[in-house]
Amino acid sequence: MRLLARANPATLSRMPRAIEPVPLSKLQAKRIWLAAQGLDTRAPFGAGADAVAEAVAHLGYVQIDTINVIERSHHHILYTRIPDYRRADLRQAQSADRSVFEYWTHALSYVAAKDLRFFLPSMRLHRREGHKSYPSVTPADMRKVMRRLREGALTIRDIDDDVLVEKSHLWASRKPSKRALQLAFYEGKVTISERNGMLKTYELMERHFGWDKLPKGATATEVTAYLLDRALRAQGVVSLDSACHLDAPSKPAIRRLIEQRLRRGELVPVALEGAGKQAHFAAPETLAVQREDGGLVHILSPFDPLIIQRKRTHLFFDYEHKFEAYVPKEKRLFGYFALPVLVDDDIVAALDLKTDRQKRKLLLQQWSWVGEGKRARGEARKVLKRRIEGELHRFERFQLGELRQTSELKEGPSVRAAVTPLTFTKS
Repeated sequence: MRLLARANPATLSRMPRAIEPVPLSKLQAKRIWLAAQGLDTRAPFGAGADAVAEAVAHLGYVQIDTINVIERSHHHILYTRIPDYRRADLRQAQSADRSVFEYWTHALSYVAAKDLRFFLPSMRLHRREGHKSYPSVTPADMRKVMRRLREGALTIRDIDDDVLVEKSHLWASRKPSKRALQLAFYEGKVTISERNGMLKTYELMERHFGWDKLPKGATATEVTAYLLDRALRAQGVVSLDSACHLDAPSKPAIRRLIEQRLRRGELVPVALEGAGKQAHFAAPETLAVQREDGGLVHILSPFDPLIIQRKRTHLFFDYEHKFEAYVPKEKRLFGYFALPVLVDDDIVAALDLKTDRQKRKLLLQQWSWVGEGKRARGEARKVLKRRIEGELHRFERFQLGELRQTSELKEGPSVRAAVTPLTFTKS
């Protein structure tokens, strides 16, 4: 998120050095992060649309992505933390309850509606300065879509009278109206009131939320506190980089706030095992709780908050995730769309999966052992494999939309190997 005011990094003071850092092992750090992510208990947020709203609010954001090799990332991330999650729950939260909305964090994401005021400064900045991705939107294009929107919500498919133009980049639309709608979204004039797959329904912001006018936006100071509090809540132990993921302009202000909280005793410095000179911080109450292994297995999205910050994941879990969808096949290590597998408090495998919706099968294309999974031998490896296979069967039912259908559950699993049998392991 871009702040309206920036500080000159040269004027920043150094972190206080009088406070002795609290030593923290990787095992302790992992368990703190897993607890903060809601991955150490089976159903930390409950069930239904209320659980969706609570999960999004707690995590701070849930990333949206278009890749559909398996279920899209936003559904996958929520399913990981809400065992009986249904896609309709997210639609209820977004379109009926209006407890979540879409906007840009480090990527397009679902965010808690109660946090919308922290995004209003960015929206208003785009209204003043435009958006670098949509420089070609003309006032006439904007007037056209806003006139149509005043008549009611619409999708881009409802506009069929555009004169197509050349694309400005690979993912751009040739429809001027779509570009105008996207710019209006970033400016906060419209919001996305519903999704059907990746087809978005646009609605006037005030009409969707039932407002006479937009609420008052947060100040720059409030935005800074929101960003740091969001990181502390969802990560437990934070660094300046992890709190400002893909948001370098916010670093000076957040660094000053960390310094202030250190002086007030609201944060303590942490000497994280293996982190070297990279400073980490936590609230004292976070470090006071002794956490144990949650005993769970999770098949994670590559866009999951536990995975998306690759350097942080590597530091905490000694696992370097490879997103290889855009890597030539002969150079792939884990496969086209590998999913990390968390068993207890270790990432032990990466599974390249694909959902064949027509044949109603989950295809296992490659199984790669990593970390403790790679080091395990004999019976220990067999136990890991059985636990992962058990979760694969549940994961398949979610992929095929059968999670809540008792009759389907009784029929048993049908995980199939497309390239190799299930017993295949890649060392």
